[in-house]
Amino acid sequence: MEDKHLLEIRDLHVSFPMGRETVRAVNGVSLTLEKGESLGVVGESGCGKSVTFSAVMRLLSSPPAVINGEILLNGRDIMKLTEKQMQKVRGKEISMIFQEPMRSLNPVMLIGKQITEALLLHENMTRAEASERALDLLRFVEIPDAGSRLNSYPHQLSGGLRQRVMIAIALACNPQILLADEPTTALDVTIQAQILDLLKRLQAEAGMSIVMITHDLGVVADIVDKVAVFYAGSVVEQADRETIFGDPKHPYTSGLLKCIPTLGTSAKRLPVIEGNIPNPSDLPEGCAFRTRCRYATDLCRAEKPPQVECGPGHYCMCHYAGQIENLI
Repeated sequence: MEDKHLLEIRDLHVSFPMGRETVRAVNGVSLTLEKGESLGVVGESGCGKSVTFSAVMRLLSSPPAVINGEILLNGRDIMKLTEKQMQKVRGKEISMIFQEPMRSLNPVMLIGKQITEALLLHENMTRAEASERALDLLRFVEIPDAGSRLNSYPHQLSGGLRQRVMIAIALACNPQILLADEPTTALDVTIQAQILDLLKRLQAEAGMSIVMITHDLGVVADIVDKVAVFYAGSVVEQADRETIFGDPKHPYTSGLLKCIPTLGTSAKRLPVIEGNIPNPSDLPEGCAFRTRCRYATDLCRAEKPPQVECGPGHYCMCHYAGQIENLI
């Protein structure tokens, strides 16, 4: 019998009809996630990262979203679940931390009540038990003076504390998978480091699988096991972390790595990837990255590149994967 992945996305397509145009946000994404594994999903804004995992959470209304493909959780296609069945999956089996906690937290509801809501919905707990669990969660995510924070409103907390509250809510029912969508956006670097350390501890102590969605490869440099690089709604390269950072095969991945600031580049202008992501309602023929790639050839303009295996578990969508040096 074939081994089941904890999460498997098969040939996922997501599009949004917009009048006479169709926005093709996700174009044939396939990914897997194993139990206890961490996956970094990286790429510029507009590459389809958040849309892909919003589809996993079934948060995209259909219509207007047109969704095709399979999303398997422990071998079960959650695309076929009713909304009532899916409500039992969200929070209990898969939870998501969103990038702007002030938009995700209810501004007129106490922090404690927002945590206990999920516990009362999914767990067989009394209100007293749920309140005690909420207090334990706030302590686990290292919120100081946790007892008094239960009776605080979101606006009374700093950005870093609000993000910790979001993590506590996501962890309330011990989900198997935690999706973190730009969890350090708008936080200063010290708080960013604390949040990332917390996520690393979660994986180590709870054995939880984590998907880290970010535009910054530097954020996932020491926190994930695997990396999937998105561009124009497709996964253009995926491999384990060491391979992506040490031996990238796609020119887009190489460009992203060169954009990571280091001590050695602090006094110099950082390299940039020239141009912009193509309009998802008007993707170019052939390779979507060809309009920004210095190595593009007539083949790149004529044909969409297939996904090729460059090594064990290392996949790249480029006609010249690993041969870029031959084009220079």
